Amino acid sequence: MQKIFIRYAAFIMSIGCVLILFFNFLLYLHMLETQQVRTFEAKIEQVIHTLENNRAELQMMNENLDVDYLTRAKAAAYVLDRQEEVAMDVSQMQYLADLLNVDELHMIDENGIIASASVAEYIGMDMADHKQTRPFLTLLESDDPDAYLIQEPQPNASANKVMQYVGVARKSKKGIVQVGFEPVRQLQMESRNTYDYIFSKFPTDAGEELFITDDTTGEVLGHSAGMGRAFTADFYQLNELLDCEAGAYKAGDSGDRMFVVSRKYADTLICAALPGNVLWDKLLSNTRNTFLYLFLIETMVILLLNYLVKKKVISGIHQIIENLFSITSGNLDTTVAVGGNREFEDLSSGINTMVKSIIRISDRTSAIIEMSGIPLAAFEYSMETNHVFATSGLREFLRLDNSRSKELFQDSGAFDRYIHELMKNPVEGESDVFEISDRYIRIHMTKADGKHLGVVMDATKEIQEKLKMQYENTHDPLTGMYKFTYFKKKAAELIQTMPEGTCCAAAMLDLDYFKSINDTFGHDMGDQYLQSFSSVLHSMPAGHFLPARRSGDEFCMLIYNCKSREDILSFLKQFYDILGENRIALSDTQIRVISASCGVACTDDSSVQIIELLSHADEALYEVKRSKKGYFAEYHIP
Repeated sequence: MQKIFIRYAAFIMSIGCVLILFFNFLLYLHMLETQQVRTFEAKIEQVIHTLENNRAELQMMNENLDVDYLTRAKAAAYVLDRQEEVAMDVSQMQYLADLLNVDELHMIDENGIIASASVAEYIGMDMADHKQTRPFLTLLESDDPDAYLIQEPQPNASANKVMQYVGVARKSKKGIVQVGFEPVRQLQMESRNTYDYIFSKFPTDAGEELFITDDTTGEVLGHSAGMGRAFTADFYQLNELLDCEAGAYKAGDSGDRMFVVSRKYADTLICAALPGNVLWDKLLSNTRNTFLYLFLIETMVILLLNYLVKKKVISGIHQIIENLFSITSGNLDTTVAVGGNREFEDLSSGINTMVKSIIRISDRTSAIIEMSGIPLAAFEYSMETNHVFATSGLREFLRLDNSRSKELFQDSGAFDRYIHELMKNPVEGESDVFEISDRYIRIHMTKADGKHLGVVMDATKEIQEKLKMQYENTHDPLTGMYKFTYFKKKAAELIQTMPEGTCCAAAMLDLDYFKSINDTFGHDMGDQYLQSFSSVLHSMPAGHFLPARRSGDEFCMLIYNCKSREDILSFLKQFYDILGENRIALSDTQIRVISASCGVACTDDSSVQIIELLSHADEALYEVKRSKKGYFAEYHIP
């Protein structure tokens, strides 16, 4: 009977193992494909995110520069309307251009002729003679005294040099004042938005390809390995890529198969491909390992069955069942101790060993995770049992000491309350990331069949990189100050929330003689000069000063939370007193006090726009630069 029982048991188990192996083959193949689709989708999403971010940054930079350039053009017109003698001399025009930090400055008369300019060769040029200059003649035809034209960067009429020109109508007489800029920053930003540049920033696995095609013509526009190759394989063709959103196998070079995922974005298809043999190798390896495990398990089970049948377990069965019932109810510390004969003692020992093995499942899982090199931990618990199954790394992830972890892992109710209390406070901007001590962790939880399953992963590097990127996007790398764009946003918020009965002021600052310092002592000393000045700005009371670097040697700040205009002026005097005590050694023989001119515009109106306030401060700054450099002046309404 024993041999017949074992023979049938072995046959049934062999059939079961074959079926398990077959279904494991299918399920693991599906899992590999699904996992690869998700991986590709994540990479494609990163490519799209990078494209959109670059385009948004380019648009924002162009908008900000347009406002800045228009402000400088108006400032130039303002000067030339009041000091026409400046326009009579090329050197004076060049001086004004340098003062306004523009590359070219032109004054055009009522006939469309360049009457004076910072570049002598342009004087006498007829604006009607070239398609680049001709659009500015519309300003002469306009009756709007505030008419202006901001031209996109393009080759200019005289030297075919890429420039961006801004023109404004003169107020004192018929004519145009035009300023020109070399669009270096725009061109650099545009170069970062090419497909080749973006793909170069994305690492690819062995054999993996990222590419983008035109969804109308099928032309390959960019490839992670460069464009120096022929894209003739089937998986590059448009008609083959249209049905690859959920992943599909397509013919590759030399008859091999490629697993391809595509996604439509704008008028393109962004695609990712991987040789099918990479997935096939993983599948075969898993199937081989599964077969070995099943064979080993089947052998062990058959031997165990043979042992149990041979010992003829009859007496003491009720006590064993009672103990087993206690164990299955979650009391894993129950010890089966059925005595009376050797057979029951062996059976009791076997059951106790099995329970300990179950308890050690989390340790074995931890060892597998550690071997894989993946920084994660897992846990499982049920409210019906007391024990919490957890991998060994969970205690470290949750920063629990030995006594606290023992307390929680032996009480599923306490662990449930702890984990849900922890998940009430996610990191700002994230839904599943939480901060514990000096690290960030990501927690995913699900409930199935009355059991709570959870995975904890280390997200510290990801979150720190995101915080670093946020800092770099909002702060100037040389001085550590806010960038001008972010400053305007923060300043606008402070003005809008300004308490009643308080006032604030926008200040525009410009370092005097900075160009000569750069030219004489070099750009490294110029950078130290800027950093020394910014350190004074940083030293002012944080509750009243919001400083930023605008560009080059131009700075700005918002002085806020003040009770009166006199408080604002007092803060400015305090700033200049500290600045006067701050000396910098330009060389072994020259020590200089930093000189800066400042224009300030005060307001107690919380509805005022920051751009308007900065414009007023800029006008006051111009007056200081023109008359008495090295101090501040307040803007007064004309």
